[in-house]
Amino acid sequence: MPTPTATQVERIAAFSDGEAGGNPAGVMILGTLPAEAVMQSIAAQVGYSETVFAAPDGSGWRARYFAPEVEVDFCGHATIALGAALARRFGDGMFALRLNRAVITVEGRSAGMTASAALRSPPTRSRRAPAGLLAQALALFSLAEADLDERISPAMAHAGADHLVLALRERARIAALRYDQAHGRALSLAEGIVTFSVIHAQSRRLFHARNPFPIGGVYEDPATGAAAAALGGYLRDLGWPHEGSIEIVQGEDMGCRSRLHAEIGPTAGEGVRVVGQARMLPQPRA
Repeated sequence: MPTPTATQVERIAAFSDGEAGGNPAGVMILGTLPAEAVMQSIAAQVGYSETVFAAPDGSGWRARYFAPEVEVDFCGHATIALGAALARRFGDGMFALRLNRAVITVEGRSAGMTASAALRSPPTRSRRAPAGLLAQALALFSLAEADLDERISPAMAHAGADHLVLALRERARIAALRYDQAHGRALSLAEGIVTFSVIHAQSRRLFHARNPFPIGGVYEDPATGAAAAALGGYLRDLGWPHEGSIEIVQGEDMGCRSRLHAEIGPTAGEGVRVVGQARMLPQPRA
């Protein structure tokens, strides 16, 4: 079988806000997955924060996710993009996905050049951020403890991957967020942080978020479904009055407004359902 190339990758923006915004993901649906080095090379050439590769696996699909510089175990926006691509190719439905460390589902519905998808994340868990890690993270983003929202303590939240949640009191501090990518990558590698989930609670159910992703070689993601699932699980653990779901606006400060909807069930540790729109992007010329 010929080695696949980056020109064959579908480009889909997940968690779009109408006909704009969303986080671009690469999607490659194949008969069999190529070698890991090939997938990593293609992801680097595509240059998106994630490219997902999927191949038939029994009655479902084997899926692997590659950022430009590293493989991750789970990526939410690429899963939404994959759900949209599978629905466009095989019809609307529910698709089982076997990941590196979990089995999840994604439901895709297609409508021409747009689609919607809903994933069920891996199980969630959370723990309080250690004081030493918190101090390093605050220094990385030039923040002080006074900037933190005391209602949502800093935590490592997990839903297939670890995300450091930092809730800030003021929306303006989110907008002004800056950091050194090399230092962020070093801290991420040392602590196993996939993204920094920097959030502001506008209300009990509406959140603004920014998600630096230095471990993947990406300064920031405009929409992060895995972090949304992890946040939902953490809010459940915290006893936050979410009333069953939250809305997240992300990417606005990047000029790429995205919207994510997370449905949070009552059972501790169960996966969070994350829903979003997707739009097809132009394919590059060969």
